[in-house]
Amino acid sequence: MTTIDFTHFASVIRAEMGQLKVLSETAKESRAPVGLDQQSVGRLSRMDAIQQQSMELATEDRRQQRLTALAAALLRIKAGDYGYCLKCDDEISAGRLAADPAVSLCIGCA
Repeated sequence: MTTIDFTHFASVIRAEMGQLKVLSETAKESRAPVGLDQQSVGRLSRMDAIQQQSMELATEDRRQQRLTALAAALLRIKAGDYGYCLKCDDEISAGRLAADPAVSLCIGCA
């Protein structure tokens, strides 16, 4: 296998995980339930707020999926399996890992 700098990829993964956690925390308020205050918010404004909440909930779901994939990549680094396809056990190219350090399949299996 080509030499992979595991410490580099681990630091890149940890940095992305940190950024995702910060984004999740800062967007927490926009995922909160939309309150019913008919005096200050009209029906259309409330519908807009509910739509925004729904979009933020979907975004948070994608963040959580990405965090799970990144955590799995860190576990593969610790286990010594990082850089190998989970399906066929072939090497994953360094360029593919550089593009997405959480990738778990080689280009052929993806």
